[in-house]
Amino acid sequence: MMRTLYSLVFTLCMPLVLFRLLLRARKAPAYARRWHERLALGGDLRPDGIWIHAVSVGEAIAAAPMVRQLLERYPQLPVTITCMTPTGSEQIRKMFGDRVGHAYLPYDLPWLQRRFIRRLRPRVGVIMETELWPNMVHEAKAVEVPLILANARLSERSARGYRRVGWLVRPMFAALDWVAAQTEAEAQRFARLGVDRDSISITGSIKFDLQPDSDVLEQAAGLRGQWGERPVWIAASTHAGEDEYILAAHRQVLDSHSDALLILVPRHPERFGDVAKLITGASMSAVLRSSGEAPMRTDQVLLGDTMGELMMFYACADIAFVGGSLVAHGGHNYLEPAALGLPIISGPHSFNFTEISELLQGAGALQRVADQRELATAVIRLINEPTAARQAGAAGLAVVKDNQGALDQLLQGIDTRIGNGDLKVPATE
Repeated sequence: MMRTLYSLVFTLCMPLVLFRLLLRARKAPAYARRWHERLALGGDLRPDGIWIHAVSVGEAIAAAPMVRQLLERYPQLPVTITCMTPTGSEQIRKMFGDRVGHAYLPYDLPWLQRRFIRRLRPRVGVIMETELWPNMVHEAKAVEVPLILANARLSERSARGYRRVGWLVRPMFAALDWVAAQTEAEAQRFARLGVDRDSISITGSIKFDLQPDSDVLEQAAGLRGQWGERPVWIAASTHAGEDEYILAAHRQVLDSHSDALLILVPRHPERFGDVAKLITGASMSAVLRSSGEAPMRTDQVLLGDTMGELMMFYACADIAFVGGSLVAHGGHNYLEPAALGLPIISGPHSFNFTEISELLQGAGALQRVADQRELATAVIRLINEPTAARQAGAAGLAVVKDNQGALDQLLQGIDTRIGNGDLKVPATE
């Protein structure tokens, strides 16, 4: 009954949903394309295999090592990856090309999800992090598709939101076959929302299993070599309201180190133009990555206005600020700069990655700042004290290495739910 009510409300809201999509398409034209996939029509679906859902760029990148392993383990089974955003779609195709099928996940209406699931006929569904929808889960379980919530994370803030609509989501959580939670705290939150405690394992985060690609490191070394010996810091995955603070902090950094370069990478491509205007308004000389030109000695900012190059940008930097944390967005993946041995700076808002950020902070790898003044002070100190910067970076890298292994546990759990062990390619000695 509650799911029926939810579906009715969703149906009535569809004109608003489609109107919002049109508004987003004004700044990001890709939102105006491939609408039929959002209505469960078309798309590159490869039936009778493994279905992975990764909502956007971050989840797609996190899922990449798992996808590569599944392609090797089960060459007979096709893999289809769904997402919700054009940037996620672009990232998936950039990483895997035609090796996997790909489409947008349809809107969460029962007839659309039913059509999608019946076309795809997956042996198993692997949903990254917490991208759950009531009708999606219901229709998958109706045809006995095992569902795994992989790399599952659930902040206390999100858990409170789910509890407010417990009448709707408890059956959804209870239907999950296995939840591979990142921490004990998150396991407890999932259990309180209805997941059977026996169906929850604490595997850690597969983001710890990140291995920087050698080609990316080589490309970064080539770029950095063009810039000469100068301090470089990155502000990555920034959100609206942060860029002004970051540019003001960079102005203070330039007062101490006139040759410093800031790599500024907005989280969403539709903001690239607005951020470029902010840089101009701050009277800073800048070069756009999309121009293909290397920053000259007089350039003060490199705007990362391309997709899929964040790890390369991190590898070009000496110091990393992780965005979404000076505003109340909750932060982003702190493990990417940690895996490269960079000292990390975060704003006060890291509730999306509470345990990971606290782990890095406790190890001395991450420093929190409250505002632009503290951000500038932190960057200047790390430039002035290279030994301290190296120690912080080494501490973060040690945290990453000490917590690896989640991917192996996740793959074992997927093996169990797929069944048919004869499909799996035996591991070589």
